[in-house]
Amino acid sequence: MFSRRFKQVDVFASQACRGNPLAVVVDAAGLDDATMQAFAAWTNLSETTFLLPPTRPEADYRVRIFTTTTELPFAGHPTLGSCHAWLEAGGKPRQEGIVVQECGAGLVRIQREPNRLAFAAPPLLRTGAVEEETLALLIQGLGLSPDEVVDHQWLVNGPRWIGLLLPSAERVLALRPDPVALKGLDVGVVGPYPDPSPLAFEVRAFPYSDGPFEDPVTGSLNAGIAQWLIGRGSAPRTYVASQGTVMGRSGRVHVSCEEGEPLAVWIGGESITVVDGQVMI
Repeated sequence: MFSRRFKQVDVFASQACRGNPLAVVVDAAGLDDATMQAFAAWTNLSETTFLLPPTRPEADYRVRIFTTTTELPFAGHPTLGSCHAWLEAGGKPRQEGIVVQECGAGLVRIQREPNRLAFAAPPLLRTGAVEEETLALLIQGLGLSPDEVVDHQWLVNGPRWIGLLLPSAERVLALRPDPVALKGLDVGVVGPYPDPSPLAFEVRAFPYSDGPFEDPVTGSLNAGIAQWLIGRGSAPRTYVASQGTVMGRSGRVHVSCEEGEPLAVWIGGESITVVDGQVMI
């Protein structure tokens, strides 16, 4: 066992304990897969990341992302939180204003903005309408009627998200999902706030393929939602989404989309270090 630099970071929040926590082992060189997975299970957070030297010359660092049960090729809040931890630990990017992260999904660009970081949304690996049988399960498990679903789409970008668009943020906040009916599915639900709210959408995430829990704030889901809704003309090119309200959090996801095709979407948020110390692994 060795003493290693460790941080616990709150992501997508401007105030500690109001976003989505992430455990980060800053200097993870030498750890094997089993040790990483065991430590991620021990932290009992939705994700734990391990920072490593890059293997590709374009990258500034490499990250491995683990849930309590498995490794992910990409995830949003671990990307921003890991980059925050890397910079805070003294990381120096090769390019001014841009950090390049290497992960299982490839290279991810992270932009340094005033007071926050933003990652370039990876391309969707699967899109299109949800199959009727799966959609029926979602409607039943979320306690919806079919006419409340404005639209639906696969939003796979590593995690296998399914997105449902509802008529309003109020309806999203009122959902009381059935984890038994939704077991094995990763469901994201979004609904618009009325004008003149400063928030465009309320988002909720139910990653029930990894257990019956609600994710406080979810970068990968918001990335997929932004590509979907901006592409269908249901969202402006710049907006702020809220997530975690039902859980007592105040997650804020800043979305921006560059002009042109294909859509170049950036997902941004603030990060705060809550725990900074050492762990023995």
